[in-house]
Amino acid sequence: MKSFRVAVLKGDGIGPEIVDATLKVLEKVSSLFGVSFEFKEGLIGGSAIDEKGTPLPDETLEICKGSDAVLLGAVGGPKWDNLPTDKRPEKGLLRIRKELDLYANLRPAKVWEPLIDASPLKPEVVRGTDMLVVRELTGDVYYGEPRGIFVEKGKRIGINTMKYTEDEIRRVVRKAFEIAQKRRKKLTSVDKSNVLEVSGLWREIVEEVSGDFPEVELEHLYVDNCAMQIVRRPSTFDVIVTGNIFGDILSDEAGVVVGSLGMLPSASIGDRYALYEPVHGSAPDIAGKGIANPIATILSASMMLKYSFGMDSASELIERAVDKTLKEGYRTPDIYSEGCKKVGTDKMTERIIQNMEAMAR
Repeated sequence: MKSFRVAVLKGDGIGPEIVDATLKVLEKVSSLFGVSFEFKEGLIGGSAIDEKGTPLPDETLEICKGSDAVLLGAVGGPKWDNLPTDKRPEKGLLRIRKELDLYANLRPAKVWEPLIDASPLKPEVVRGTDMLVVRELTGDVYYGEPRGIFVEKGKRIGINTMKYTEDEIRRVVRKAFEIAQKRRKKLTSVDKSNVLEVSGLWREIVEEVSGDFPEVELEHLYVDNCAMQIVRRPSTFDVIVTGNIFGDILSDEAGVVVGSLGMLPSASIGDRYALYEPVHGSAPDIAGKGIANPIATILSASMMLKYSFGMDSASELIERAVDKTLKEGYRTPDIYSEGCKKVGTDKMTERIIQNMEAMAR
């Protein structure tokens, strides 16, 4: 029997509830597919600050490095908002990305037909949208040096440096090509090469790597044009690859286009490690009420099965079960509309698991 070690970081707010729900789904995967999961918990974010005085304790990092994948809930909340910036819960997330060298962030933006009216776009425009934004995660202006606020001639100046090495670009672009090859074989590379030298290098590397993937159709778009085209023709995109700051903005835009934040999973992957988490935050206002939407976290686990464990069939089963549950009218409050069945976290999870079991027969 295959066995996989999963580091479980529940985090803050609704994190524990949505992760617990997802672990139940993985337990069902275990019984249906004859694999086993070894779950090991660690602290991160505000809960780690309260207990250990740091948003990412060393023991949590060691648990992650000893695992095949990391499943994360959410971090942060108003309780810790007044802490210095370098001590806040979100710093734990930034550090874990850097320590595990998670250089590629994968953000799917898929329209679920039962929720198509949640999109701010017309159904005929958004129908069929199923794109994946691959964002470089460990470089660009967020990490480039020099950076900071300085005084020059008696005036303050702020500096952030956009910087990429050839190797940083090449590895994330290659990852994006590999993913596109397994999807619909189209890759859109996004840059600002008409203005930025960094983007000029980005485009050169993309063209070089494309020679290894002749079956993947490649298009280049400037970032401002891409932002417009995501709204104008979202269903035409397959995989989008871009740098850290452009990817941060475009992946959020793509998420709004599909309309349901509680449905958005994500993955942050490297050559050795990978971390899976929902896009939404810790939602402290509804924590403990049993009404949090677990689907984004469940779909993040589906991505884990696909990208870390090579269990494509299990990943597909989860997605089909989610789709069927939505078609049956089950909704947590965040995605509820008139005439549907309003349910809480547990009931939504239970119904997804029941559908998994029924569809696996």
